Amino acid sequence: MRVLTFNLNGIRSAAGKGFFDWLPDAAADWVCVQELKAQDADLTPPMRQPAGFTGYFHHAEKKGYSGVGIYARREPERVIEGLGVPEIDAEGRYLELVYGPFSIISLYLPSGSSGEHRQQAKYAFMERFFGHLAELAGSGRDVLLCGDWNIAHRPVDLKNWRSNQKNSGFLPEERAWLSRVFDDLHWVDVYRRLYPEAGGDGYTWWSNRGQARANNVGWRIDYHIATAALAQTATRAAVHKERWFSDHAPLAVEYDYQL
Repeated sequence: MRVLTFNLNGIRSAAGKGFFDWLPDAAADWVCVQELKAQDADLTPPMRQPAGFTGYFHHAEKKGYSGVGIYARREPERVIEGLGVPEIDAEGRYLELVYGPFSIISLYLPSGSSGEHRQQAKYAFMERFFGHLAELAGSGRDVLLCGDWNIAHRPVDLKNWRSNQKNSGFLPEERAWLSRVFDDLHWVDVYRRLYPEAGGDGYTWWSNRGQARANNVGWRIDYHIATAALAQTATRAAVHKERWFSDHAPLAVEYDYQL
């Protein structure tokens, strides 16, 4: 199976840049998207059901903000919107599709870059979400979490790591939390398992300032994070940079996994 994750930075903006025209070329079975920045009424038929897909969405209550979705080629047995935490769910950050022993999740962690109040909201999300990750890890099911985690884990995951050690997205507390996700809960960073030391090839986000994209001054903050047995079936991954629809780039991973 082939799974794509992509922060759209606005579904209407990405559509206007040709994302849905490109999507069939990606040949994905599931496409997890984040930062819709749209309400349900804003979605056009091609946004809801691109060729071959049905879209499922969890919108933020605030207009033009956050929101996640999953495009699926097969109908799920169950759709789970949110974590059951009102202040988190109001921001549209979690959507899970259930297929028997397998779940696929589109996730969008908060960014703390706009100020200390949002950094504290990010920490609150991380604290609440860790328990949910523990439950998923202990479920015995195959689970794939795709999305924008807004954390670069190691120095290899961003170009200018030295100058960003006091910036949201590369703070010691954030990185330590992600290490606990991997080390204590045994979740697997799929791209890093496949390519242990890859640097710039794995970046998925670039600032709009200066010449960050042209010079590949990027961050790897979009992930496939999977339960161990599922992660072992991953065969290859690629960041798609042939066309640009956002300040992020789509990350695709292929798995030798059958439902």
